[in-house]
Amino acid sequence: MDNFTAHYEKWQERVRAEMKKRPERKEQFAASSEIELNRLYVPKNFDSAYMEKLGFPGEYPFTRGIRPTMYRGQLWTMRQYAGFGSAAETNQRFKYLLAEGQTGLSVAFDLPTQIGYDSDDPMALGEVGKVGVAIDSLADMELLFDEIELDQVSTSMTINAPAAVLLAMYLTVAEKQGASLERVRGTIQNDILKEYIARGTYIYPPKPSMRLITDIFSYCADEAPSFNTISISGYHIREAGSTAVQELAFTLANARAYIQSAVDAGLNVDEFAPRVAFFFNGHNNFFEEAAKFRAARRMWAKIMRDEFGAVNPKSQQLRFHTQVAGSTLTAQQPENNVVRVALQAMAAVLGGTQSLHTNAMDEALSLPTERSARIALRTQQILAYETGAADTVDPLGGSYFIESLTDELEEKAYDYLDKIEELGGAVQAVEQMYMQREIQRAAYHTQKKIESKEEIVVGVNAFQQNDEPAPDLLQIDESFVSAQHERLRELKQSRNALEVKHALKAVNEAARSNENLMYPIKEAVKVYATVGEIANELRDVFGEY
Repeated sequence: MDNFTAHYEKWQERVRAEMKKRPERKEQFAASSEIELNRLYVPKNFDSAYMEKLGFPGEYPFTRGIRPTMYRGQLWTMRQYAGFGSAAETNQRFKYLLAEGQTGLSVAFDLPTQIGYDSDDPMALGEVGKVGVAIDSLADMELLFDEIELDQVSTSMTINAPAAVLLAMYLTVAEKQGASLERVRGTIQNDILKEYIARGTYIYPPKPSMRLITDIFSYCADEAPSFNTISISGYHIREAGSTAVQELAFTLANARAYIQSAVDAGLNVDEFAPRVAFFFNGHNNFFEEAAKFRAARRMWAKIMRDEFGAVNPKSQQLRFHTQVAGSTLTAQQPENNVVRVALQAMAAVLGGTQSLHTNAMDEALSLPTERSARIALRTQQILAYETGAADTVDPLGGSYFIESLTDELEEKAYDYLDKIEELGGAVQAVEQMYMQREIQRAAYHTQKKIESKEEIVVGVNAFQQNDEPAPDLLQIDESFVSAQHERLRELKQSRNALEVKHALKAVNEAARSNENLMYPIKEAVKVYATVGEIANELRDVFGEY
């Protein structure tokens, strides 16, 4: 029996084992013409490079997907990003989306929360509840997830510098609901390097920020083993203007740095790496995006196996969430964004994403209305149930074009990775502004092409419409800000001030030692110390960047 056939039959055994744990959604998958669809398509004439570059789904190098049956066994998580105003308002939006068929939650926090300020801090003026929900304390987190069972739904939280604090709040709410932390699933973004590169919501300098991340890795490995401790993000790198190659390379460079930092801190790579996740952008160039996701899986598998010695296949798997590209949404003719979003989401599905957020058509103008949020969710549901895209594994695999693009993206990304290693790694490259300058150059080049009409943006530099009707936009009632201030004032009056004082002192002392910071932060959260108070204790020790 030749090598390929032997591998193929071994993979079929894995499929049968997988189906015992996760049965396929249907007994038979077929096209509309009643043509039965295979689970996987492979070359009729076997090329010896196939096993090295592609292999089989669920096996190294994972180019064709991280699970043997992919979406035939379980669809991607439909996780719409939501959050605005007060915790009570966002709780109602969460319940609405879940009732409409969303299968996971994704929390947007307001800017003060993201940079460690309470709603009543002068630095928060004008920003409370604007780009996400205002969370000041455990009381707000309890309200945010009121009547939502946290052991029944997975939650992604876009939070970075104060990720330890918000994670502690989330886990405490789960415990108060009676959930076992072993069953609580979700993801914190917790990716500080891309904040210095592209997004800007950092608080502390790089080195103490890296310590906070490794403390979370260690804590969750022991206390919340099903929770994803980091979502290493290329999304914001792409939103800042990078190319697909830069998004791929800089994200993996940052990932290397996090893994190395954890290993240097004494953690076993196979104990924490299975909970490392990624977050990529779904951009406009359909085939390039699908190839990018495939290249990312292959590169990460090789990095983890060959550079870090990871043996556990789950440590080698690149699991990722995709959000379609906000930077491609246009304020002009916003209905066109429905088409852009659908195509970007399709590329993510064909590329094998594990979860997906589809933007609403009006997000270039405001936070989405319920109607536009529903259309965005329906876009995913149509892709899942009506297009056949989920009926076979890696449907673009074997295309001459896709395989060539996958190889070229990988090659160019490794060129960047080699350059970053020459600079001393991702942290040093950030400090030397290398990645920032590369992104700025790419963004400038793209903008020049749009201005010269070398690159067409429909409705913006071509096919304009001068008499566009004004769309219906979501209006936020800002009276909630004074109510948020009052809630915070009442909380501080009603809590045990002595307990809070001792808990904050413990956070400060832990920051000055080598103690894992998650434990004292969680104790401070439990006695209703606020995000700003805990962040200020760490500012006192670490300083600001």
